Amino acid sequence: MTDYSEFIQPDTGQDATIISLVDREGFEDWLAAQPQTLRSAAQAQNFDGAADSFAILPQQDGDGFSVAAGVSSTEKLGHWCLARLAEQLPPGTYRLRESSAGPAIVGWMLGHYRFDRFVSEPDPKGRRILLINQPGRIADAALQASGMAMVRDLVNCPPADMGPPMMEAEARRIAKAHGGDVDVVSGDKLEQGYPLIHAVGKAASREFAPRLIELKWGDERHPRIAIIGKGVAFDSGGLDIKSATGMRLMKKDMGGAAHALALAEMVMAAKLPVRLHMLVPAVENAIAGNAFRPGDIIKSRKGITVEIDNTDAEGRLILADAMTGALESEPELVIDFATLTGAARVALGPDLPPLFANDDELREGILAAGREVEDPLWPLPLWEPYEDMLSSDIADTANSGGRFAGAITAALFLQKFASADVPWAHIDTFAWRPAAKPGRPKGGEALGLRAVFGYLAKKFPAR
Repeated sequence: MTDYSEFIQPDTGQDATIISLVDREGFEDWLAAQPQTLRSAAQAQNFDGAADSFAILPQQDGDGFSVAAGVSSTEKLGHWCLARLAEQLPPGTYRLRESSAGPAIVGWMLGHYRFDRFVSEPDPKGRRILLINQPGRIADAALQASGMAMVRDLVNCPPADMGPPMMEAEARRIAKAHGGDVDVVSGDKLEQGYPLIHAVGKAASREFAPRLIELKWGDERHPRIAIIGKGVAFDSGGLDIKSATGMRLMKKDMGGAAHALALAEMVMAAKLPVRLHMLVPAVENAIAGNAFRPGDIIKSRKGITVEIDNTDAEGRLILADAMTGALESEPELVIDFATLTGAARVALGPDLPPLFANDDELREGILAAGREVEDPLWPLPLWEPYEDMLSSDIADTANSGGRFAGAITAALFLQKFASADVPWAHIDTFAWRPAAKPGRPKGGEALGLRAVFGYLAKKFPAR
């Protein structure tokens, strides 16, 4: 795995190429202060100080060059304002002329991210090292970058290479690296103990058989937290089969599990004083003669009976049983990540996951942490009048609420398996970026990961 800390180094006076930051407001003054040769070079490259643009400028004396880079504001650098430089500058060592990079080192690190595992001849990556005068920032930034890269790697993998066994292997890797323990429930024990998880995954091949993956770590004396991630390795829609277009990106339907795995490793690597319980219900929603059917009624681990209105509303089923299992250990809080509904994308688009919570402090804390690290979420309500949409004539609840308010009714379904006495947050993440941005290539993406980690790190500060 890439060590993202290698792209940022303490500034001890090494030789380095200078980067001057410019914004639109100060561009004319900056340009007027430059010698004619540099003005001409900047103008020849159509450099006007726009964010994410840059110009290579010749040295006035001797070999080499300097860089003029446009940012939104030179007063306050954002996390992503240097990412394009890390993607496109010539390999080498750089330092900012007058500014502290601050949080922008995260974007610099992730400007080096590539997913080239399946490329026969990967492009040479090159290394662009940024020197900074705040070396204490490096470890935290590298932790954030590594967590995001892990989510991207897992989501970008083809479905045949990221089935339930591979998610289990990833959990075991993390546990081994940080002194955790992994338990896996499968086979008859899964069918008897977690019937909703078993029902969703039972049509898959034996190789991709369903399972509940549990990772436990930390001191029993510390507050217990549960992190749950939806691990649908591939979602055909089941017997309510998706269209070809709808199925094309369904390798990303384990994006919730990717977030949970990455967050678990971040918590362990940061040594937060918590007793961590991570749960990933890992399944493939496949089609076969034994697939669960529309109209089936399944009794959940909690005892709630669920009428299957739509087999493509399967993620909430596996989360429901996982949440019941998590609450049996009496956690202080529960957070789940899931690529749960297309309705969330219709409402808020690909970049802004909705956040649902049954606790004001938890909701506001995650939102505030997200704003701080430029990992935004948006609150949506657990609107109780919509519970009627989940009614069933012959069971305790249906699994789907129909066309209206799909993200809310999915969250309301999950709330039936939560506890009113335990703070719970549900993040309906997309886990995908349909168009590239600096430091954020098209493909798998971590959305909500750094917000939740920031919240946990503040609530449970490392000692």
